[in-house]
Amino acid sequence: MFPTCSCWVYDDEEEWFRSIFVNSKKEEAIQNQYEFFVQRMGGPPLYSQRKGHLALIGRHRPFPLTHQAAERWLHHMEKALENTPDIDADSKVKMMNFFRHTAFFLVAGDELKNQKQQAPCKYKNGGCKSAAP
Repeated sequence: MFPTCSCWVYDDEEEWFRSIFVNSKKEEAIQNQYEFFVQRMGGPPLYSQRKGHLALIGRHRPFPLTHQAAERWLHHMEKALENTPDIDADSKVKMMNFFRHTAFFLVAGDELKNQKQQAPCKYKNGGCKSAAP
């Protein structure tokens, strides 16, 4: 058994969080989440076979990927793990660590994407490089 989170439908405490997913289809979102996590945790490539490259940041582009949203999603994933008794305690810790990494990877990717769109290059002649000007 694998925990899935339909938190975006049932979050009665945080309307702002539920509204993030207003244009999402519940069944498809749950299937995507299930297949993604199975694949990323060493199972068969279910997600990639159906959807192609994982492309997490790109696929989450339409959603506001804030620290607050990541924390709320993690809250729901923790509840999903608590409600899945077939998973042992050590695996739950590993899964929560993976969920945390994934959530903040998305937040960081969104922040970098937004920086690129908003800030002009600070180097002369527009040559953005990792080296100093």
